[in-house]
Amino acid sequence: MEISARNNLKGTIKEIKYGEILAELVIELAGGVEVTSLITKDSAEAMGLSVGKEVVAIIKASNVIVGTE
Repeated sequence: MEISARNNLKGTIKEIKYGEILAELVIELAGGVEVTSLITKDSAEAMGLSVGKEVVAIIKASNVIVGTE
């Protein structure tokens, strides 16, 4: 699979929390860094996602907003 997004982060699903419509995935990357993603529950089920499964978090955004106090 080739995609235009350059931020491809390989990791393992650490936790999945299912809601009525969405699934919240916690993906553990190398070094213990975690990324959280919200996808539809239907997509998570169709992909057969489960804790321990290796996945790729693909990040494509036109803006990154940074704030400080």
